Amino acid sequence: MARTAAIIAVFTTIVALAGIWFISRDRGSQDQFAQCRQGQVAGGAAAIGGPFELISETGETVTDKDILVEPTLIYFGYTYCPDVCPMDVARNAEAVEILEGNGQSVQPVMISIDPERDTPEVLAEFTDYLHPRMVGLTGSAAQVKAASQAYRTYYKKQEAEDGDDEFYLVDHSTFTYLTLPEIGFVEYFKRDVTPEDMAVRVGCFLENM
Repeated sequence: MARTAAIIAVFTTIVALAGIWFISRDRGSQDQFAQCRQGQVAGGAAAIGGPFELISETGETVTDKDILVEPTLIYFGYTYCPDVCPMDVARNAEAVEILEGNGQSVQPVMISIDPERDTPEVLAEFTDYLHPRMVGLTGSAAQVKAASQAYRTYYKKQEAEDGDDEFYLVDHSTFTYLTLPEIGFVEYFKRDVTPEDMAVRVGCFLENM
């Protein structure tokens, strides 16, 4: 009896483990990018992204459907940023160039969180300097806020120094977001990610589209 019970217990354990393996395999197979993801998002990837309406650097009103038509790296920043934004956006541009060398096309985008100063003309000069295909987007305060909320980013205008309204800083989050057409947001990148690492990680998503 004891031997029979032991055999049944072992068999039950094997069946249970096999069931867990099959469930885990099936769950993993539902995410075609499981092997590419490194970031974790509260609420899942579906919690990031959404529709927006902004003004392009050419002065045209555009929506997410106009802009996100290919794999895209999105950064929320501003052109008057003294150091963080230029470094982050330049890193994104370098990653895009690496991907281009691998035969993979990704569009770099910067959405301004400083629409008071970042006119389409200012953005065009800024983005053209960094990469010929980089797109700059601005808009009204309400339009920018809506886009920021869709991607769950943070920004806050600081008080101007010495009472000069033209010279102020904007605190903001510094993530870069990867979106894919017909899929939406799939991954984010922190500031410490190198251009080479970003290119490898983005390339993984492109290869599994």
